[in-house]
Amino acid sequence: MLSADETHASLNGAWRLMLGKADGLRLLDLSVDGFWNSFFAILVAAPALIVGWVGIANEIGDPEAFSSRFSLVMRLATIDLGAWILPLVAFAAIAPRTGIGNRFVHYVVASNWASAIIAWMMLPAALIRLFLPSTNQFAVLVSLVLLLVSMALTWRMTTATIGKGPAVGTAVFTGMFVTSLAVLFLLQALLGINAPAN
Repeated sequence: MLSADETHASLNGAWRLMLGKADGLRLLDLSVDGFWNSFFAILVAAPALIVGWVGIANEIGDPEAFSSRFSLVMRLATIDLGAWILPLVAFAAIAPRTGIGNRFVHYVVASNWASAIIAWMMLPAALIRLFLPSTNQFAVLVSLVLLLVSMALTWRMTTATIGKGPAVGTAVFTGMFVTSLAVLFLLQALLGINAPAN
């Protein structure tokens, strides 16, 4: 487990990258240990993610059946973790063939810590969902604004981390975003998760 100082430095580095500042890489541990330790970001993100899973489970599950909602939470966790990790596996296979293999570790470490920040950034939307249906106009607006901000910050992080200009950064960002969506929808279908009815 990482120390509080190491975690703080990693989050700070990722945040600087999300602001488009490439010097954030200097705050990240890009060693082999740092690569694997960056997945500790999943635990950092977990409390915020759990709030979201509970909100969705409450909305689409049987409110009277705890076991049913717990099963939903577990399936939602599997979906989100799959959408977090599997695109990185795909990137590992593709990066060497596209001339950015030397930035793979940089990207994974930065992406993991940035994902933890984004999980907490999306927490207000998840909290609102606990009290308002996802179709409520205010809930939709908050979710949309936070999603757009998180996408802009992720694009900046990607471009700064890859370090090969906006065109390559945009291509990587788009590829990872599309892959994440594909994994998300595939796992939702496989695990029987349906969007709430309007």
